[in-house]
Amino acid sequence: MNSIDAVASPWHEGERAMQTLAGVRERMDALGPRVIRDYMPEQHRTFFAQLPFLIAGSLDRAHQPWASVLAAPPGFAQSPDEHHLRIDARPLAGDPLSSALLSGAPLGLLGIEPHTRRRNRMNGVVEQVDARGFSVEVQQSFGNCPKYIQTREPLFVGGAHAAANARRSDRMDEAARRIVAKADTFFIATAHPAAGDATASHGVDVSHRGGRSGFVQLTGEGTLTVPDFVGNSFFNTLGNIAVYPKAGLLFIDFETGDVLQLAVTAETIWDGPELAGFAGAERLLRMQVASALLMPVALPLRWGRGDLSPFLAPTGQWPKAA
Repeated sequence: MNSIDAVASPWHEGERAMQTLAGVRERMDALGPRVIRDYMPEQHRTFFAQLPFLIAGSLDRAHQPWASVLAAPPGFAQSPDEHHLRIDARPLAGDPLSSALLSGAPLGLLGIEPHTRRRNRMNGVVEQVDARGFSVEVQQSFGNCPKYIQTREPLFVGGAHAAANARRSDRMDEAARRIVAKADTFFIATAHPAAGDATASHGVDVSHRGGRSGFVQLTGEGTLTVPDFVGNSFFNTLGNIAVYPKAGLLFIDFETGDVLQLAVTAETIWDGPELAGFAGAERLLRMQVASALLMPVALPLRWGRGDLSPFLAPTGQWPKAA
C-alpha cells in the first residue's frame, strides 16, 4: 500500500488481511473512508443520548482487553459537540474498566438499542475523568447493520450494583457456564497492539455478537467456539485478533442482571469439518478462557425474553453431545 492509500484508509494491517482472505479487500478500501468518520454525526449523537446502557471496551495494565457495561437513566451519555462524548456513569465496583479510565487511554464504545435493532460504534481516547464520569475524544464513529440483534427492551429496576459476592477465578464456575450455555448475545472487546498511539485504527474496539441460544459452544475447562456469520465485512474484531490474539467477553443475564466478564485468548478458524457442520457460519472464533469475573445481580436493568433476529433463520446449531 502506498502512502496515499495508507492515509485514506481507516483499516490497519490485521483488518486488511482478514478482508483479503474474505475476498472483500477492494470493496472495503473504497467504502472505508466514506463510512468511518472522525466525528459523530448528529443522528449518532442523539442516539447515544437516549440509551440507558452502553458497552465499553478497555485495556487493563497488562494490556488485556475487557468488555464492560455502563448503565444509568437515559441522558447519562451526551455529546457536547461532534468530537466528544460525555458519560456521567461509573463502572460497576470491581470492573476492570474502573482502573482503565485514565486520561489518554484508548476506549471503544458501543451504543445498542436491542428493541429497535439499532447500534452505533465510537472508538476514541479518554480525555477527562472525574467523580461523575468521564469524557471521550472521538477518533472513529460508524454505524452497524441490525443483523443478529434479538429484540428486548430494557426496564430500570434500580438499586442494583456489583455485589460483595463478585467472584474472580482463572476458570468458569457452574454459574458462569450456565450463563454462557443459554446466551443468545455477547459482546467482545479487542485491541490493536499499538492501541493508545495517535493512529485512530490502532485503538480498542467493542462489538456485538448474536445467535440462537447455545450458539457459544463450551467444551472442556473453558474453550469457547462461536460461529461467525456474514456481516459488514469491516473485520474490526477479527482484524484485531489477527495481530493481537486477546479479547474480553461480556455476557449479561437479561432476566437476572448478572454480569459475566471473561478474559480470553482467541483465534479465527477459516475452514475444516467443524465449520462445514454449522449452517450459515463463514468462520469460527475459538477462545480459551484465562480468567472470569462474575457479578451476580449487578445491573439495575432487566430485559427479559427477546425475539430472535430473522437473519438467524438460515443458521444452524451445535450438535448435542452424545
